[in-house]
Amino acid sequence: MPGSSPMRTALRAWLAARFTSDTAAAVAPPVTDASFEAHRRWNAELYDAGWAAVAWPAEYGGRDADLGGQLAVAEELAATGAPGPVNAIGVANIAPAIMAVGTPEQRERFLRPMLRGDEIWCQGMSEPDAGSDLAALRCRAELHGDHFVVNGQKTWNSNGDRAHWCQLYVRTDANASRHRGISCLLVDMGSPGIEVRPIRTMAGDAGFADVFFHDVRVPADALLGALHEGWAVATRTLSNERAGVAVLALQRRRKLDRLIEQATRVHHDGRRPADDARIRAAIAECYIDARILEFLAHRTLGAARAGRQPGAEGSVIKLAWSLGDQRLADVAVDVAGIGTVAAKAPALAARELLASRSLTIAGGTTEVNRTIIGERVLGLPKEPSISQGDRT
Repeated sequence: MPGSSPMRTALRAWLAARFTSDTAAAVAPPVTDASFEAHRRWNAELYDAGWAAVAWPAEYGGRDADLGGQLAVAEELAATGAPGPVNAIGVANIAPAIMAVGTPEQRERFLRPMLRGDEIWCQGMSEPDAGSDLAALRCRAELHGDHFVVNGQKTWNSNGDRAHWCQLYVRTDANASRHRGISCLLVDMGSPGIEVRPIRTMAGDAGFADVFFHDVRVPADALLGALHEGWAVATRTLSNERAGVAVLALQRRRKLDRLIEQATRVHHDGRRPADDARIRAAIAECYIDARILEFLAHRTLGAARAGRQPGAEGSVIKLAWSLGDQRLADVAVDVAGIGTVAAKAPALAARELLASRSLTIAGGTTEVNRTIIGERVLGLPKEPSISQGDRT
């Protein structure tokens, strides 16, 4: 258990009183409509007590704490097994962009409902032909007087089927170069002309969605940042996404602790998985992965405190997170037994194994992030482009 401070002491007392066994059971995985709504109710309790995002300004529901305070809250929640904000994408990624470049009206309208979980957000970035290469997006918006008209498709939208709002990236100038002519809109997902098709994964859930826009009218004042300057907003958003590595490190450590407990427990056949040298070696590799992610978390936190924005090294964080989580999921299934994968109602280990496959793509594909590390971190020669006439 981390050390004590007035904030930690107050939060521990609050969690002891509020995070009951009934609440824990209600929000436990897998994510269903019922567990999602239970998580939203828990999020509202966090917000009402001032614990949802302590590093946020008080005027938007925070406590004006620093990032160290936010990390302390995340550690205490993880130690208790209590989930953080249900609106993780909105709180961690979208809100900082709204705080930085949004209008006063946008900040007043969106931030508090987002933090409380009253309004769920998704991001409209990836497209069928524009995933890691955001600059290749084709979803377009044309400005007609006091509104934009949006047409196109987005895919792999986390919480797209539950979202009330979308931070949508669109091309507003077809004649500009790839990284220019992109704008960011805050779009009401209830607008006429929006069609949402949930994507059911092999893990059995529908945490993603395809979203289609057919002549969707979006008010001109929904523009976030300057017209045609959406690339700058996207860069800020993705930087904040990578800054969430501290929470990822905490989640990884919880999973590792659970794995070690399961590996040292005597199973029904009278054996302990940890008696197998191969299992012990694999768990040791997982421990190394977890420590690397923790190191990256502390480094990122230090950079944030010094006012430095994450750069290309964010790709190192992404690979440490995704590859490490996939390794941990593989080992967890070895510990639980391969039969869990074929079970009619898969155990947690099997579910996490299936879900972990998407990490190869989430947050930028593994291949693209390796290329970024090679070119921008290590200074290696650029990879030859197979695209002819590509504009930069």
